[in-house]
Amino acid sequence: MQQCTALASGSLQPAERRRLSMSSPRMNDELENFAATVRTCRICVENPVGRPLPHEPRPVLRPSSSARILIASQAPGTKVHVSGMPFTDASGDRLRNWLGVNSEEFYDTTKFAIVPMGFCFPGQDAKSGDLPPRRECAPAWRAPLMALMPQVDLVLTIGLYAQSWHLGAARRPSLTETVMNWRTIWDAPGNPKVLPLPHPSWRNTGWLKRNPWFEMDLLPFLRSEIRYRLG
Repeated sequence: MQQCTALASGSLQPAERRRLSMSSPRMNDELENFAATVRTCRICVENPVGRPLPHEPRPVLRPSSSARILIASQAPGTKVHVSGMPFTDASGDRLRNWLGVNSEEFYDTTKFAIVPMGFCFPGQDAKSGDLPPRRECAPAWRAPLMALMPQVDLVLTIGLYAQSWHLGAARRPSLTETVMNWRTIWDAPGNPKVLPLPHPSWRNTGWLKRNPWFEMDLLPFLRSEIRYRLG
Protein backbone atom coordinates (compact mmCIF):
# COMPACT_ATOMS: atom_id res chain seq x y z
CA MET A 1 0.00 0.00 0.00
CA GLN A 2 2.82 2.44 0.83
CA GLN A 3 4.44 1.73 -2.53
CA CYS A 4 1.15 2.32 -4.37
CA THR A 5 0.58 5.58 -2.50
CA ALA A 6 4.10 6.79 -3.22
CA LEU A 7 3.75 5.87 -6.87
CA ALA A 8 0.52 7.81 -7.20
CA SER A 9 1.78 10.84 -5.29
CA GLY A 10 4.97 11.19 -7.31
CA SER A 11 7.27 11.07 -4.27
CA LEU A 12 9.46 8.32 -5.70
CA GLN A 13 12.51 8.86 -7.84
CA PRO A 14 11.98 8.27 -11.60
CA ALA A 15 13.86 4.96 -11.68
CA GLU A 16 11.88 3.62 -8.72
CA ARG A 17 8.58 4.80 -10.20
CA ARG A 18 9.46 2.96 -13.41
CA ARG A 19 10.40 -0.22 -11.56
CA LEU A 20 7.23 -0.31 -9.48
CA SER A 21 4.87 0.60 -12.29
CA MET A 22 6.29 -2.11 -14.54
CA SER A 23 6.31 -4.86 -11.89
CA SER A 24 2.55 -5.30 -12.28
CA PRO A 25 0.53 -8.54 -12.29
CA ARG A 26 -0.22 -7.98 -15.99
CA MET A 27 3.45 -7.62 -16.89
CA ASN A 28 4.33 -10.64 -14.77
CA ASP A 29 1.66 -12.76 -16.49
CA GLU A 30 2.86 -11.70 -19.93
CA LEU A 31 6.45 -12.58 -19.05
CA GLU A 32 5.51 -15.95 -17.56
CA ASN A 33 3.43 -16.84 -20.59
CA PHE A 34 6.20 -15.81 -22.97
CA ALA A 35 8.83 -17.71 -20.96
CA ALA A 36 6.61 -20.80 -21.11
CA THR A 37 6.61 -20.49 -24.89
CA VAL A 38 10.41 -20.15 -24.93
CA ARG A 39 10.73 -23.33 -22.87
CA THR A 40 8.95 -25.27 -25.60
CA CYS A 41 11.25 -23.93 -28.34
CA ARG A 42 12.56 -26.45 -30.87
CA ILE A 43 13.91 -24.13 -33.57
CA CYS A 44 17.44 -25.53 -33.26
CA VAL A 45 16.10 -29.00 -34.08
CA GLU A 46 13.26 -28.33 -36.51
CA ASN A 47 14.60 -25.25 -38.33
CA PRO A 48 18.27 -24.97 -37.37
CA VAL A 49 20.94 -22.57 -38.55
CA GLY A 50 23.59 -25.03 -39.65
CA ARG A 51 23.72 -28.42 -37.97
CA PRO A 52 20.78 -29.19 -35.66
CA LEU A 53 21.18 -29.44 -31.91
CA PRO A 54 22.70 -32.90 -31.25
CA HIS A 55 20.29 -33.74 -28.42
CA GLU A 56 16.79 -32.99 -27.19
CA PRO A 57 16.31 -29.26 -26.44
CA ARG A 58 16.01 -28.18 -22.82
CA PRO A 59 15.82 -24.37 -22.65
CA VAL A 60 17.06 -22.99 -19.33
CA LEU A 61 16.22 -19.42 -18.34
CA ARG A 62 14.95 -17.50 -15.30
CA PRO A 63 13.43 -14.19 -16.42
CA SER A 64 11.85 -11.83 -13.90
CA SER A 65 9.35 -8.99 -13.92
CA SER A 66 10.79 -7.47 -10.74
CA ALA A 67 14.56 -8.17 -10.57
CA ARG A 68 16.73 -5.14 -11.27
CA ILE A 69 19.78 -7.23 -12.17
CA LEU A 70 20.01 -9.34 -15.31
CA ILE A 71 22.75 -11.92 -15.78
CA ALA A 72 23.23 -12.21 -19.53
CA SER A 73 25.24 -15.40 -19.75
CA GLN A 74 26.40 -17.63 -22.62
CA ALA A 75 24.59 -20.97 -22.72
CA PRO A 76 24.01 -23.89 -20.34
CA GLY A 77 26.78 -26.43 -19.82
CA THR A 78 26.46 -30.17 -19.32
CA LYS A 79 25.56 -30.01 -15.61
CA VAL A 80 22.98 -27.29 -16.18
CA HIS A 81 21.47 -29.31 -19.03
CA VAL A 82 20.87 -32.09 -16.52
CA SER A 83 19.73 -29.93 -13.58
CA GLY A 84 17.62 -27.44 -15.53
CA MET A 85 18.91 -24.71 -13.22
CA PRO A 86 21.51 -22.15 -14.39
CA PHE A 87 24.98 -22.08 -12.87
CA THR A 88 24.70 -25.28 -10.83
CA ASP A 89 28.38 -25.93 -11.43
CA ALA A 90 31.84 -24.61 -10.57
CA SER A 91 31.28 -21.59 -12.81
CA GLY A 92 28.25 -20.70 -10.71
CA ASP A 93 30.29 -20.91 -7.51
CA ARG A 94 32.85 -18.51 -8.93
CA LEU A 95 30.17 -16.14 -10.29
CA ARG A 96 28.40 -15.97 -6.93
CA ASN A 97 31.73 -15.17 -5.31
CA TRP A 98 32.30 -12.39 -7.83
CA LEU A 99 28.88 -10.94 -7.06
CA GLY A 100 29.22 -11.35 -3.30
CA VAL A 101 25.92 -13.22 -2.94
CA ASN A 102 24.86 -16.60 -1.66
CA SER A 103 22.82 -19.22 -3.51
CA GLU A 104 19.56 -18.14 -1.89
CA GLU A 105 19.99 -14.59 -3.14
CA PHE A 106 21.28 -15.71 -6.53
CA TYR A 107 18.26 -17.92 -7.28
CA ASP A 108 15.71 -15.43 -5.97
CA THR A 109 13.98 -14.17 -9.12
CA THR A 110 12.92 -11.00 -7.35
CA LYS A 111 16.64 -10.17 -7.17
CA PHE A 112 18.25 -11.70 -10.27
CA ALA A 113 17.01 -12.56 -13.74
CA ILE A 114 19.19 -15.07 -15.60
CA VAL A 115 18.71 -15.12 -19.37
CA PRO A 116 21.53 -16.65 -21.42
CA MET A 117 22.20 -15.88 -25.07
CA GLY A 118 21.51 -19.52 -25.93
CA PHE A 119 18.93 -21.40 -23.87
CA CYS A 120 20.03 -24.97 -24.55
CA PHE A 121 23.32 -26.76 -24.01
CA PRO A 122 24.89 -26.43 -27.49
CA GLY A 123 27.05 -29.56 -27.36
CA GLN A 124 30.83 -29.90 -27.28
CA ASP A 125 33.62 -29.52 -29.80
CA ALA A 126 36.39 -32.01 -30.56
CA LYS A 127 38.39 -30.81 -27.54
CA SER A 128 35.44 -31.33 -25.13
CA GLY A 129 34.86 -27.59 -24.85
CA ASP A 130 31.35 -26.19 -25.02
CA LEU A 131 30.27 -24.94 -28.44
CA PRO A 132 29.09 -21.32 -28.83
CA PRO A 133 25.46 -20.48 -28.03
CA ARG A 134 23.05 -21.57 -30.73
CA ARG A 135 22.51 -18.85 -33.33
CA GLU A 136 18.73 -19.32 -33.38
CA CYS A 137 18.01 -18.20 -29.82
CA ALA A 138 18.87 -14.50 -29.65
CA PRO A 139 17.19 -13.44 -32.94
CA ALA A 140 14.00 -15.27 -32.01
CA TRP A 141 13.61 -14.47 -28.34
CA ARG A 142 15.98 -11.93 -26.82
CA ALA A 143 14.42 -8.60 -27.82
CA PRO A 144 10.89 -9.62 -26.71
CA LEU A 145 12.23 -10.92 -23.40
CA MET A 146 14.11 -7.69 -22.76
CA ALA A 147 10.99 -5.68 -23.59
CA LEU A 148 9.10 -7.65 -20.93
CA MET A 149 11.74 -6.81 -18.28
CA PRO A 150 11.87 -2.98 -18.41
CA GLN A 151 12.65 -2.77 -14.69
CA VAL A 152 16.16 -4.16 -15.24
CA ASP A 153 18.72 -1.40 -14.65
CA LEU A 154 21.93 -3.46 -14.51
CA VAL A 155 22.98 -6.05 -17.11
CA LEU A 156 26.02 -8.23 -16.41
CA THR A 157 27.25 -9.41 -19.80
CA ILE A 158 29.26 -12.61 -19.47
CA GLY A 159 31.42 -13.39 -22.48
CA LEU A 160 31.67 -12.10 -26.04
CA TYR A 161 28.26 -13.19 -27.26
CA ALA A 162 26.35 -11.35 -24.55
CA GLN A 163 28.62 -8.34 -24.93
CA SER A 164 28.07 -8.25 -28.70
CA TRP A 165 24.29 -8.16 -28.27
CA HIS A 166 24.06 -5.74 -25.35
CA LEU A 167 26.98 -3.43 -26.15
CA GLY A 168 26.92 -3.33 -29.93
CA ALA A 169 29.56 -0.93 -31.25
CA ALA A 170 30.88 -0.31 -27.72
CA ARG A 171 32.34 -3.81 -27.66
CA ARG A 172 36.08 -3.93 -28.34
CA PRO A 173 37.76 -6.51 -30.64
CA SER A 174 38.65 -8.85 -27.77
CA LEU A 175 37.01 -9.81 -24.50
CA THR A 176 40.00 -8.54 -22.54
CA GLU A 177 39.82 -5.12 -24.19
CA THR A 178 36.07 -4.95 -23.62
CA VAL A 179 36.30 -5.82 -19.93
CA MET A 180 39.24 -3.44 -19.46
CA ASN A 181 37.02 -0.69 -20.90
CA TRP A 182 34.35 -1.27 -18.27
CA ARG A 183 34.50 2.24 -16.78
CA THR A 184 33.81 3.89 -20.13
CA ILE A 185 31.00 1.42 -20.79
CA TRP A 186 29.52 2.11 -17.37
CA ASP A 187 29.67 5.88 -17.83
CA ALA A 188 27.91 5.76 -21.20
CA PRO A 189 24.44 7.34 -21.11
CA GLY A 190 21.36 5.17 -21.18
CA ASN A 191 19.50 2.60 -19.15
CA PRO A 192 20.16 -0.14 -18.19
CA LYS A 193 23.76 0.12 -17.08
CA VAL A 194 26.01 -2.63 -18.45
CA LEU A 195 29.10 -4.26 -16.99
CA PRO A 196 31.18 -6.66 -19.13
CA LEU A 197 32.60 -9.73 -17.41
CA PRO A 198 34.68 -12.72 -18.49
CA HIS A 199 33.12 -16.15 -18.18
CA PRO A 200 33.53 -17.49 -14.62
CA SER A 201 34.66 -20.88 -15.96
CA TRP A 202 37.66 -22.39 -14.22
CA ARG A 203 39.23 -22.52 -17.68
CA ASN A 204 39.70 -18.75 -17.26
CA THR A 205 41.83 -19.00 -14.13
CA GLY A 206 44.89 -18.12 -16.19
CA TRP A 207 43.13 -15.02 -17.54
CA LEU A 208 42.38 -13.86 -14.01
CA LYS A 209 46.03 -14.28 -13.01
CA ARG A 210 47.18 -12.28 -16.04
CA ASN A 211 44.66 -9.51 -15.34
CA PRO A 212 44.78 -8.78 -11.58
CA TRP A 213 43.01 -5.43 -12.13
CA PHE A 214 39.78 -7.40 -12.60
CA GLU A 215 39.68 -8.56 -8.99
CA MET A 216 41.23 -5.39 -7.57
CA ASP A 217 39.18 -2.76 -9.44
CA LEU A 218 36.14 -4.17 -11.19
CA LEU A 219 34.92 -6.70 -8.63
CA PRO A 220 34.67 -4.25 -5.67
CA PHE A 221 32.69 -1.88 -7.89
CA LEU A 222 30.47 -4.73 -9.10
CA ARG A 223 29.75 -5.91 -5.56
CA SER A 224 28.84 -2.42 -4.42
CA GLU A 225 26.37 -2.04 -7.30
CA ILE A 226 24.87 -5.45 -6.55
CA ARG A 227 24.43 -4.60 -2.85
CA TYR A 228 22.90 -1.24 -3.73
CA ARG A 229 20.23 -2.95 -5.83
CA LEU A 230 19.59 -5.78 -3.38
CA GLY A 231 19.46 -3.42 -0.43
